[in-house]
Amino acid sequence: MSVTVRIPTPLRTFTDGVEEVKVEGKNIGEIISNLEANYKGIKERICDDSGQIRRFINFYLNDEDIRFLNNLETPVKDGDYISVVPAIAGG
Repeated sequence: MSVTVRIPTPLRTFTDGVEEVKVEGKNIGEIISNLEANYKGIKERICDDSGQIRRFINFYLNDEDIRFLNNLETPVKDGDYISVVPAIAGG
């Protein structure tokens, strides 16, 4: 299944500046693994040492937060759209 992943500006150094990439996978976990296979180093910016998505990174599948779905096991289908959104902090 091919999905489109929108890459946030801070992570575009891994994709040579490309803001959207096509990635194959059956669920979010596979999408992240395949992102890493194509763009070395991106996974460690997205996931912690246990392989879970970092607290300050949000994944949206077609505008739905995957934390309210099945997190890494959330299934994807051909044509889906994933947005990777880093949390913004400040004061």
